[in-house]
Amino acid sequence: MWPDRRLIDLFKTEFPIVLAPMAGVMDAELVIAAAQGGALGSLPCAMISAEKAREQVGLIRQRVKAPVNMNFFCHTPVELTTEAEARWKQRLTGYYTEHGLDSSAPIAAANRAPFDAAFCEVVEELKPEVVSFHFGLPEQALLRRVKAAGCLVISSATTVKEAVWLEERGVDAVIAQGAEAGGHRGMFLTDKIAEQPGTFALVPQVVDAVKVPVIAAGGIADGRGIAAAFALGASGVQIGSAYLRCPESKVSAGGRKALAEARDDSTVITNVMTGRPARGVQNRLMREAGPISPDAPPFPHAATALGPLKAAAEKHGRVDFTNLWAGQAIALGREVPAAELTRDLAKSALARLKALAG
Repeated sequence: MWPDRRLIDLFKTEFPIVLAPMAGVMDAELVIAAAQGGALGSLPCAMISAEKAREQVGLIRQRVKAPVNMNFFCHTPVELTTEAEARWKQRLTGYYTEHGLDSSAPIAAANRAPFDAAFCEVVEELKPEVVSFHFGLPEQALLRRVKAAGCLVISSATTVKEAVWLEERGVDAVIAQGAEAGGHRGMFLTDKIAEQPGTFALVPQVVDAVKVPVIAAGGIADGRGIAAAFALGASGVQIGSAYLRCPESKVSAGGRKALAEARDDSTVITNVMTGRPARGVQNRLMREAGPISPDAPPFPHAATALGPLKAAAEKHGRVDFTNLWAGQAIALGREVPAAELTRDLAKSALARLKALAG
C-alpha cells in the first residue's frame, strides 16, 4: 500500500505517478500508454494549436478511460528587439555557413504560447480532469474559469516561496521541481538559477510549508527514487526523462542514441536553446556558445534561429542543435513500452517501501 494516497484519491489514478508533459517529443500516444499503465498522462499544449489539442484529447478519450492532464505555459511574452535578433544571428553565423544555410532567409517564429482566453475556451469545452501550468499561473480571471469547468489545477514550484504562492492562489497540488529535473525551470518568482535547491532539499521543505499534496519532480527515474520521494513527505512523483526512450515517444533516432549514451554528468542547465534556462543533454551548441550565454534572446526567441540548423544537423543523424531536455537521472531510462515502464516503476517503488517499513 502507498503510505500516502492523497494524490491517488485526488486524480483517481491507479498509481501516484504523473507523466511529465514534454513538449516537442511526445503526443497522445505516450499519454495513452502511460495512462494504460496507471499514471496520470499529461498532454503538453504550449507548442500546439487549439485545434491540435482538441484532436489529441479526442484520441486519448477514444483509447483510454482515464483522467487527462492538459499542460500550459504561463510566461509573459517578451518582444524580440532588432538588436537582440541581430546579435544572436551573428553568434550563429558560422554554423549557418558550415551547413550552407542563408542566415538572412525568413524563418518561422518559435511557437511556445502562454495560456490565454482562446485556450481557456478549449479547456472549458474538453473539461480535462487536471490542468497543469508551468512558470506560475494564468491571470485570476482565467484561473477561475478553469476551476469552474471542474478541473483540478496543479503547477510547478522551484522554491518554497513559489509553492506557498501557488497554494494561496488555490492550486490542488504543488509540483516541487528540483534542480535535477529535465526541461525548463518552472521558476516564476526568481530568475536565480544558482540558488535553485535540489529535489532532496526542496521536497521536505515544501511539504512543511503547504497543506496540499506535493508531487516530487527531478532526478526520479526508478522505484528507489519514488520511494525516496515518499520518505521525504511527497504524495506522488512526476517523471519525464525515464519515458524518453519508450517506443511511444517522438524522440528522433539521433536523439535516442544520445539519450542511450548519456551519463550522470551529461546534462546541463542552458539558455541557448530557447532563451530560458532548461536542463538537457549537452550538445555542440551548448558547449560552444553556452551553456549560459548573454547573446541568447529572451524566451522563446532563441529557438527561432536554431530551427534551420536543427533540421540540417538532424538530416545527418546529429543533435548538435537539438534540445534534448532530460534530467540528471537520464541514464536510468530504459527502452520499454510506457505502460510496462509505469507498472514496473510502481511495483519497484512499493517493494522498496515495504522493505524500508520492515
